Amino acid sequence: MLTVDFDRLPVGPGDRVLDLGAGGGRHAFEVLRRGADVVAFDMDAAELEGVAAMFAAMDKEGQIPPGASGDTVVGDALAMPFPDASFDRVIAAEVLEHIPDDMAAMREIVRVLKPGGRAAITVPSFLPERICWALSEDYHTAPGGHIRIYTLAELQAKLKASGLEVGSHHHAHGLHAPYWWIKCAVGVNNDDHPLAKAYHELLVWDIMKRPAATRIAEALLNPLIGKSVVVYVRKPV
Repeated sequence: MLTVDFDRLPVGPGDRVLDLGAGGGRHAFEVLRRGADVVAFDMDAAELEGVAAMFAAMDKEGQIPPGASGDTVVGDALAMPFPDASFDRVIAAEVLEHIPDDMAAMREIVRVLKPGGRAAITVPSFLPERICWALSEDYHTAPGGHIRIYTLAELQAKLKASGLEVGSHHHAHGLHAPYWWIKCAVGVNNDDHPLAKAYHELLVWDIMKRPAATRIAEALLNPLIGKSVVVYVRKPV
């Protein structure tokens, strides 16, 4: 399930891409399939072990174009172990809302981007996130959880203040917001609740089958209740 639109953030052979806060690696895998070199970067070493295993499985199955490579690096977003101007592209998907000093993380993104390089920054959208916070204290007080809710204007302003040129934006995952509202209402860890379980099965079916009806529904819902907002930026030359 991708949040970033790779038509707006094109990657391909010859590009070096940083997936900052890669988590389970969903964007890193897509970057690798497109023939770019990708570094999956995260604080969670266990998550990155799974990403490395998937990179190896993709290679074994012939899913990696010739010349492309995937690597994993454990580290801190506020002090990344990469030289200046190391990457053509950076993806930071659902990361900044976890970091107390978010502008320091943005400055690190600027530092490791090459001049003219582009990035996709995604965070939870204001309205769906605000409803989740209102419904459940556990949702946002768990260790490592979300510590802020961005408005689009605030996110764009901070990215500009960090030295980035702000381009287009869009919302994503309109079908997922109601699932999280249900989870917050019945208990964020109560995966066995019948309503949460049924909606989760719907989402899995949608991801696997991608029927036209749900594609149309999500396209209509995204601008209204899309769970994530994605902003595309560029480092000036």
